[in-house]
Amino acid sequence: MKKISLRIRIFLSMILLVLLASVLILVVTVYQYDEQTKDYNIQRFERKEATTKQTIELELKNKTTYPVNTENLSKIFQERIYEISSINKLNISIYDLKGKLLKSSTASAFEKIDTSPIPDNLMKELGQNSNHKILKTREENGIGYQTSYSFIHDPRFKRIGILELQFTQDNSEIEHELKEFMLRLGLVYILMFLIAIAIAYFLSSYITRSIKTISDKMEQTRLNKRNEKIILNKASSEIEILVEAYNHMIDELGESAAKLAKSEREQAWREMAKQVAHEIKNPLTPMRLTVQSFERKFDAKDLNAKEKLKEFSQTLIQQIDVMSSIASAFSDFAKMPTQKKEQIEMISVVKFALDIFNESYIKYLPEEEVLYANLDKTQLIRIVTNLVKNAIQATDKEENPSIEVKVLSQDNHVKLTVSDNGKGISDDVKDFIFEPKFTTKSSGMGLGLGMIKNIIEAYDGVISFTSEVGIGTIFTIILPKK
Repeated sequence: MKKISLRIRIFLSMILLVLLASVLILVVTVYQYDEQTKDYNIQRFERKEATTKQTIELELKNKTTYPVNTENLSKIFQERIYEISSINKLNISIYDLKGKLLKSSTASAFEKIDTSPIPDNLMKELGQNSNHKILKTREENGIGYQTSYSFIHDPRFKRIGILELQFTQDNSEIEHELKEFMLRLGLVYILMFLIAIAIAYFLSSYITRSIKTISDKMEQTRLNKRNEKIILNKASSEIEILVEAYNHMIDELGESAAKLAKSEREQAWREMAKQVAHEIKNPLTPMRLTVQSFERKFDAKDLNAKEKLKEFSQTLIQQIDVMSSIASAFSDFAKMPTQKKEQIEMISVVKFALDIFNESYIKYLPEEEVLYANLDKTQLIRIVTNLVKNAIQATDKEENPSIEVKVLSQDNHVKLTVSDNGKGISDDVKDFIFEPKFTTKSSGMGLGLGMIKNIIEAYDGVISFTSEVGIGTIFTIILPKK
């Protein structure tokens, strides 16, 4: 008795769902109605604005006898401005290029004119706007205002003034229509709510929360995550059988997931061991041949014995260095980059990374003067260096090699591109380019792109590329600024 019955809970849930859907539909309807009203007012204003501008242009081009310049604008439209304002039902104001008022259609004995100049921020925004136009909208006490600022040009398209057009729209009638519509819609919702109560009452008799719980758990079951068992304190015998079967399946699924994870780890280690063994054998073979040759041909009494010994030592040292670099490369790849974040200036850091290269065909083309991001300076240098090295190797046989490095800002992200005109990447290997052991070079471990991919993804970034054989390759990196 302390527990609300399952039937009542399902009944109340369905009623709540219907009620919530009704409220959401109501909210969306009001929002859509308001947006359509705003769009209609703006479109209506734009039509009036276009007509007014055409009239003013014709006045300046064909009808005035005054020289068309800033000083004569107030004379040209001395009386004409009231006629244009009355026809288009707009308030018109004309300013000089510094924002000082020259003429306004609101000038009369009964109306007070705002003779203040255009604010500096609007003047600056108007000058920087690519369309040379600013549109402002606002609403006060149920009345909407649309105001636009644009330049006035003489017949030679020279700027001689600034045109302000203001249109007012009384939305009270539209709001009254909306209220009537909402009243009718409310009556429909009441009827629909009563019908929903009747339907929910009958449907709740055939649905149980226990079955719903089991189905939800089954939908959430995943092989690659830990799944929770179903625990029901009170349930019918049929439900208990389903719960026991589900929990048994979860136990078996957990065991299978553990075995699969173990198998994947072992396979990964086997692949890595094969790769390490293969790379170590490469320098061991010339070392063995060198030692055998030295043992067979070395003569302690030879006058050039010291030089031959030195040459032999250098050969062994070179091969040892190769093995050391192999070990370092695998160590670096296995080591996930630490997510050290500090504010760095991207433009200068990338330039610093490129300074180590002496190739004259490497071009740095930043699209920003200063660009800050929270990243690790060392890891960023590592990314740039690796990509540029790959580009140099891809263009080593080109007659006129070209490598371009670009940095730019994209909203809350930083975009870095490295492009070359090298041999390109064929379609049959594009899917393997970021795999740790993949390489198209005759030497090396093929770990470079795999390592920088790990670094980039550790910072929630993305690396991608586009390539065409014989044309070149472009690597693109997107990193968050914060």
